[in-house]
Amino acid sequence: MLRCSSAALCAAGALLAGCGAMVEPRTPAQLIEVLPRDGSKDVTKDGILRVNATEGRLDEVRVTRRSKGAGHAVPGSISSDGRTWRPSGSARRLQLGSEYRVDAVALDEQGRRAARHTTFTTKAQPRRFIGFFTPEHRQTVGTGMILSIRFNRPIIERAAVERGIRVSASPPVKVAPHWFGTSRVDFRPEEFWEPGTRVTLDLRLRGVRAAPDVYGVQHKRVHFTVGRDQRSVVDARRHTMTVTRNGRVVETLPVTTGSAKNPTYAGDMVISEKFKVTRMNARTVGFGGEYDIDDVPHAMRLTDSGTFLHGNYWASKRTFGRANVSHGCIGLRDRKGGDPGSPAGAFFRDSLTGDVITVKNSGERTVAPGNGLSGWNMGWSQWTAGSALPAAAH
Repeated sequence: MLRCSSAALCAAGALLAGCGAMVEPRTPAQLIEVLPRDGSKDVTKDGILRVNATEGRLDEVRVTRRSKGAGHAVPGSISSDGRTWRPSGSARRLQLGSEYRVDAVALDEQGRRAARHTTFTTKAQPRRFIGFFTPEHRQTVGTGMILSIRFNRPIIERAAVERGIRVSASPPVKVAPHWFGTSRVDFRPEEFWEPGTRVTLDLRLRGVRAAPDVYGVQHKRVHFTVGRDQRSVVDARRHTMTVTRNGRVVETLPVTTGSAKNPTYAGDMVISEKFKVTRMNARTVGFGGEYDIDDVPHAMRLTDSGTFLHGNYWASKRTFGRANVSHGCIGLRDRKGGDPGSPAGAFFRDSLTGDVITVKNSGERTVAPGNGLSGWNMGWSQWTAGSALPAAAH
């Protein structure tokens, strides 16, 4: 079942149920154009990197480049009229074997915000492969974080590549890999991490053969730390979310979840990204022109296919805690522009990537383990069977 995405929404029109309630459909502002186009692959080093405000003006643009797993800010500036952002200096020439991410916010003539989040990748260096990892170096994460590495090329020699990756923890705990296809391997312990655990990722892939005439170039060490233990349970039947922190219930919030026609996935999902504001567009998930909202506040991604927990300002207050009307997302009450003191704003502030959101009584199937960081829905024996190496090698 299709869900919301960073450019997709579970929201609503005047005659169609949305993430919160029945609302007047909003004409998309289409404020921001990004080149290269979102999702472009094999962009050459001479490709043009540019962000344009087709209406209004750019308010903020942040571009990052990831190469060999490391992130680098791309310098650039917004023109004096606010219409265009361009990279500066040597950054005008794109780097091969890299993933670029563009986060832009623009204001239209009425002062309304619109956001775009796009990615593109440049051509790989000849005969080389690299892995892009989550979480980032020195990041503090929730106890449900699953370390995920996505490669820029299909890995044929998975056992050889797996031998070149080591994940260790202090205090010690066994961590095992599971391959999802040929381009992604995830790592997790049997149970959620203990708060305070320090996790180290050693990528020793330089010279490792991944496929005929394809070799690794990375030799890198990455650390991240596990923070406090926050877990939230969404009961779709009761329209509530109960938040437990360090073993103690701290609050129960009224929510709206997926409708009977478009129920929310059941099971454990992990917050993988957080956006203060994002655009969600129904067309990207097959719902036609039912909705297009440029400024969805306090959005937290739960699946790759587009399930989000986000703020909702277009529903009436009484919707929360009483009705499930979305296309699959979980909605918390918010205000237009994002109110930090609203239920959505406070939960967003107190949440970490890696926090677990468990959904029950939704009437939908359990989310697939490879859909986002949802590997906790797989038993330990099945998880460890997804390694390319014999069990004794771990």
